[in-house]
Amino acid sequence: MRYVRPDSLEDAIDLLAEASGKAAILAGGSDLLVRMKGGFIEPDLIIDIKGVDALRRVSENDEGFVIGAAVPCAVLGENAALRRAWPGVVEGATLIGSKQVQGRCTIVGNLCNASPAADSVPALVAAGAKALIRGPAGSRTIAVEMIPVGPGRTSLAPGEIIEAILLDKRRPHSGDAYQRFTPRTEMDIAVVSAAVNLTLDDQGVVEAARVALGAAAPTVLLVKEAADILIGSRVDISTLDRLAEACSSACRPIDDKRGTVEFRKKVAGVLAKRVALTAYQRAGQK
Repeated sequence: MRYVRPDSLEDAIDLLAEASGKAAILAGGSDLLVRMKGGFIEPDLIIDIKGVDALRRVSENDEGFVIGAAVPCAVLGENAALRRAWPGVVEGATLIGSKQVQGRCTIVGNLCNASPAADSVPALVAAGAKALIRGPAGSRTIAVEMIPVGPGRTSLAPGEIIEAILLDKRRPHSGDAYQRFTPRTEMDIAVVSAAVNLTLDDQGVVEAARVALGAAAPTVLLVKEAADILIGSRVDISTLDRLAEACSSACRPIDDKRGTVEFRKKVAGVLAKRVALTAYQRAGQK
């Protein structure tokens, strides 16, 4: 096994593209090292991108936020501008692991690990976030929900690496929120999770919405039917009940020792109601 810590993104791409065996990107290592220790993966080459300065920055411009692939989740939680604009995204990022883990782990690593229960991904999907991808063929930008294609599998082509996550500039009267259910209060994996992002008009009526569910299918679910229920409403009790029903119906979970299909469907609806109300309240405050 060979370990390399490149100084530039270009060097990292070259190393990845030229690798003769199995290569792995190390952004924080909180997923990769666990999988290696468990014998699930044995890379011939580990490319540590934490040394690439350009990937360790969070920047804000006229179009929104650019979050580098190597930015630790703890840094996201300390970014006041990001917390104000996208509190739901930060909520998802800062639920990953312990405080110590958050000093290393990244939302890009969480995304590329492609776990259905990833905490940061539902909030990113609800936010309409995009992934900026670089590879031997150049750059491309796609929706975050197009990255995972199944548990442990992504749509990235050989030699490609996610350079950054892009979040749009926040529209006025907008809010988002994320919650999960876990058997324990800390350092656990979501049994099911939900994220809602919405925008209000000047009268407090929802004019745009996105609803995403985690740990409810092989990949994060973007539930259009639920978003359509929110649009045109003031998020009253009747709307929330219909939203919960739509989210429960959309779920395609599994039975395992952490939760049954019936339980996950029920909790998905409950969480969707809670985060929709929180997102609505946050939007009304802006």
